[in-house]
This record gives sequence, C-alpha cells and structure tokens, in this order.
Amino acid sequence: MASQICQQLNKLCPIMKLPNILEANRPILARLMSNSTKSPSESGEPWIPVYEEREHEPVQLKRSRLVYQSRKRGMLENGLLLSTFAAKHLNTMSEQHLQQYDRLINLPSNDWDIFYWATGVKPTPAEFETEVMGMLKDHVKNKNREVRLVQPALY
Repeated sequence: MASQICQQLNKLCPIMKLPNILEANRPILARLMSNSTKSPSESGEPWIPVYEEREHEPVQLKRSRLVYQSRKRGMLENGLLLSTFAAKHLNTMSEQHLQQYDRLINLPSNDWDIFYWATGVKPTPAEFETEVMGMLKDHVKNKNREVRLVQPALY
C-alpha cells in the first residue's frame, strides 16, 4: 500500500523522490501507522520522553539540576516535599546518593507514585527502595514539626 502511495505521489511531484524520504523515515512512519499502540491523543495520556541518565555530568551541575527538578514537579505536594528535601540534603549527598535521587525523581512516569511511596500509601518498588528513599520517607514524617507550606528560598 505504501509503495502505491509513493508511486502516485511521484507522478504528481517527481522532484521529491518520495521513496527515499519514506525509507529514511521508516521507523517514524511505522510507529505512526501502527495499530498496536495508541497514540497519546487516543489514550488520553500525555507523551513522556524516556529518561536517559546523564553521564559525566559535573556534580555541581547535577545538584543544580536536581534542585530545579525538585521544585518544578507539576503538583504542589511533590513540589513541597521534594524541594524541602533537596534544600536539606542535596548539598551533603554523595555522588551515589545523587544518582539514586536523580533516578527516583526522573524514572517514574507518574509523580503520584513518588508521593504514595514516600508517604507509605503504596509499597515502594524494589528498584526505588534505596537509602535516599529511606531519607525521603523520614523527611515526610516531619519529626521536627517543621512548617513546609512554601518551597524554601533558593539563596
């Protein structure tokens, strides 16, 4: 069917050399024409890019990025929990802990999952049950009764 479309379009516009364009974009076209998975608009779910860990990122840059990502969550609850947690712990975290925190806040596609795991509403999956998750769960308990109605100041 695709070859028939190419032939018809080549008759209309021979300069484009459509088969070459289609061949170069075959993976994209296959995904778009596939019936096996619904598009984001059909399923009602927004498209979320796949998280890729940043290799060789300087530690200070990683800390800065994680502060930003902790503050800009898209939901107030996690914005407050993660920004206060980041203000309290990020500057003293080892590189291993920073990596665990990076994965924790970026791998799950649903921010509510992070909230439910941290508050103990749902069990934490094994891949996220780390030292940092334990620190976050302790932070959520708020044993010192700190007021956390706003995000902490950046400076």
